[in-house]
Amino acid sequence: MISFLKRFFSSKDNDHISAFNDQDEAHEHVKFIDHGTKSVDLDKIIGSVGKYHDFDSRFRPKKQVSDKRFSRIKKAIHDGRQLPPVQLYQIRSDYYVLDGNHRVAAAKELGQTRIQADVTELCSDSSTMENLLYREKQNFFQNTGLKQTIPLTEVGKYNYLEKQIKTHQNHLTHISGQETDFKKAAKDWYNTIYAPLAAIITNSSLDRYFPSRTVADLYTYIAYHRWEKNTNKRYGIGIDRLIPRSMEDFRTAMLEKNTPDYPEMKRTITAFIMINSTASSEEKIIEKLFAMDEIKEIHSVHGTIDILVKVILQRDFLASDAETIAEFMDQRVRQLSGVKRTQTLIPGISKVKEEFIL
Repeated sequence: MISFLKRFFSSKDNDHISAFNDQDEAHEHVKFIDHGTKSVDLDKIIGSVGKYHDFDSRFRPKKQVSDKRFSRIKKAIHDGRQLPPVQLYQIRSDYYVLDGNHRVAAAKELGQTRIQADVTELCSDSSTMENLLYREKQNFFQNTGLKQTIPLTEVGKYNYLEKQIKTHQNHLTHISGQETDFKKAAKDWYNTIYAPLAAIITNSSLDRYFPSRTVADLYTYIAYHRWEKNTNKRYGIGIDRLIPRSMEDFRTAMLEKNTPDYPEMKRTITAFIMINSTASSEEKIIEKLFAMDEIKEIHSVHGTIDILVKVILQRDFLASDAETIAEFMDQRVRQLSGVKRTQTLIPGISKVKEEFIL
């Protein structure tokens, strides 16, 4: 099937987006995995199955493409009209448009960051180390629900991290007296264990001594020898003095840190979001936003904006406040149907009367 598509959709010139037929995934043993409809990062849509000649390398329509059709689609997106999901083929972390090229181009031109898409992933059944690592990585992120990047280079290491998260899940269940959801345990593990240790590795420049390894690789190595095997390895730069012998003791120590070397993990980010929405979607948007744990207040208002939201986010150990807010906006707010435009305000100086009750 893939070989046929490659022969059918051939490319000659270079002034266009990537062509699906140019990829190396077209092996005999390929399976199709239907991921249903999901929100996809527009930057990861890099090519087309058949219409790559109609768009330049930045996914902008060429002159021969119908201006009227493209203008109609742009206006519909700008006005907040709900269009059908585009159809994409996924090869590893890249996406190719099967249907909806103009919708993708219009969304990119309008500065949107994500788009709703029906995604079919193409996976090779060949048991190369690269394919095994990729499938293991996909399973890990699907099971944990984590969105952050954890780049490992060895087969088996994502399985090791998943096992570590299960151990942490049991610990959280024990100390809380209530069953802890695995994905919530994964989020806590990332924020309170993985990210702090990764930051220590980065700040110590330990990764410079291992140019072929990532910080995530070094995390798994140190975590295994320190917490699993309890070996007395020394790293020559004081890391061993910073890491207790227990993973949970390390978590406790990081939660109590309040120094320039370790940003305060319990601190939060407060922001106010102003939203313009389509009239028919306002109530549904309010209900969906109010169901989010991060949303503390939400108001339907009159004037130049439609909805005012107060959000409190957990400060990420490695990311900037702007990155943390941008991720929440892109993945949780802007993908809601009916949201037309948003503007985020971050307070500088704040004073709150605690006795005030609304």
